[in-house]
Amino acid sequence: MRTRSFSIAFIVRDPLPPLRADVATLFGAEMPRHGVFTELVGQGGEAGGKPWDGGGMHVVGSLKNRFASLLAPLWDALGLLRAWRRERPDCIQVRDKVASALLGLLAARLLRIPFVYWMSFPIVEGFEARRAAMAGQRRWAAWLGHALRAALARPVVYRLVLPRADHVFVQSDAMRDWLAGRGIAFERMTPVPMGVDAAVFDRAAITPSRDPRLAGRRVVLYLGRVAQSRRSDFLLDVIACLRTQLPEALLVIAGEAPSTDEMIWMRTAIATRGLSHHVLLTGWLQQADALGYAVRAEVGLSPIPRGTLFDVSSPTKLVEYLALGIPGVANDIPDQQRVIEESGAGLCVPMQAEAFAAATLRLLREPALAAQCAARGPPWVAAHRTYGILAQGVAHAYQRILAPCGPGR
Repeated sequence: MRTRSFSIAFIVRDPLPPLRADVATLFGAEMPRHGVFTELVGQGGEAGGKPWDGGGMHVVGSLKNRFASLLAPLWDALGLLRAWRRERPDCIQVRDKVASALLGLLAARLLRIPFVYWMSFPIVEGFEARRAAMAGQRRWAAWLGHALRAALARPVVYRLVLPRADHVFVQSDAMRDWLAGRGIAFERMTPVPMGVDAAVFDRAAITPSRDPRLAGRRVVLYLGRVAQSRRSDFLLDVIACLRTQLPEALLVIAGEAPSTDEMIWMRTAIATRGLSHHVLLTGWLQQADALGYAVRAEVGLSPIPRGTLFDVSSPTKLVEYLALGIPGVANDIPDQQRVIEESGAGLCVPMQAEAFAAATLRLLREPALAAQCAARGPPWVAAHRTYGILAQGVAHAYQRILAPCGPGR
């Protein structure tokens, strides 16, 4: 019979069962190795998540419900009660939610246990960005909804939740610095950047794609979602520049868009620019199939728009490229710049099409440089950005947060 050191009631924003590696892998597989078990609370979503082996899972409500944003706090309250009845938690943790964060804070104070907030995304600024996007499209009802959410969320998050949290996990060093500038105590924050599952991103275990469209081409990769908010059409500007110097270049975009409309937008942009021969947009793929395309690539691209939303982020794709031994070309948001500088496994340039194309062309035309970058990536990721490594730091933080009171109160 296994002994539990700590039990966390964890309210999450993403659908359950979890798909994101920083929940599914970090808390489902790695944290139990350190004696930290998790009672997940949240709403159901698309099928496809793995069974939860990190503790218990309490799915209440569905994100497909049209009133999900209003009902979620009530659902989370019921899920939290179910988690508490199963096992009294040693702390309550909430990820990227607003009203449920207040609920979790109140419940933690009533139970006299620590309250922890996990901030993987600046949610308030996300609402404000959506508000601005709706105004640009003259969708006034949607604009009003996001405007109200932003106006209500800002004081809740920055005046009530974060200042009163016993600890805050953040996405990056840049996010910690940014929140410290807003008055959140620096010593109460722990950065947990995005990482990879070492077993999944083992190049030797991946079967390369046999897609005949890759034959005879110099393959450049973008692994991940496409979206207008991410300025994904920038990739088309890059390949348009690149093909003038290297006609056999092929950009493989291994991923999908968050909506059918955005997928149509991207396919239309490819056709309108006459890039159908130079861009392969795969659409949704199983992870094994996406990685099969990835290991056929010579260079991986990671352009992330500058601004508040993304400057404090920790993009996964660059780390994934490096783990697979693919030289990366990334722009200078803080986390990416740090990864390139520390690893020496790629090139960091401004987010300008000409700069990205020139850096990509350099790696394609200088095999010694490309080989050097490819060789440096995997050992750096193994030492710094696998979830096995990241879990050690997270476990140490929990020991500091929870140990003074002890488990199983």
